[in-house]
Amino acid sequence: MTTVSERTKGSRIVTLTAISLLSGFLGACGGGGFGGFSGFGGGSQPTVQEPGVAPDVPATIRADEIVGRWGLASFHKPEDRARTEAAARGQCKNPYVIGQGATGGVIMHLPDEATPQELRLKGSQSGKNYIGPAGPVGGEKDREIVSFDGRVLMTRFIDKDASSRYGTMVYVRCAPRA
Repeated sequence: MTTVSERTKGSRIVTLTAISLLSGFLGACGGGGFGGFSGFGGGSQPTVQEPGVAPDVPATIRADEIVGRWGLASFHKPEDRARTEAAARGQCKNPYVIGQGATGGVIMHLPDEATPQELRLKGSQSGKNYIGPAGPVGGEKDREIVSFDGRVLMTRFIDKDASSRYGTMVYVRCAPRA
């Protein structure tokens, strides 16, 4: 049968062992000071800098360059591109209108949304351009501008589901109204 003093002695040993292990762990974590805490003992610890958010890269295409009336069609296979451009040109009788946004963006639809909204033209470090809501470049609701020559704009949605349903979107600028 164990006595109270033997239990007390055993619990003290366990407690002291735990404190020793914890002290050693904390000492290994810090670069100086008392037990790794730089606030004690005059040790100094280097400042850790948080990784910064990449600065916004302006798009190489301006919003006013794509505002206007466009014939719209899409394709899934690259060999259908020429036929799709002709089909898009034929849609100018019922054009898709890209409007000027109030804060410098463009008014367009997001996939599967009936109401158009203001979207941003965004550049990337790699030189690609995107159209999408405010936020990080290449987000799920963004579309990549595949090509743009002033007359034909081609985009592809980043979201794999939307991209598989809509394909590569071809916008052909409609002639100004007479």
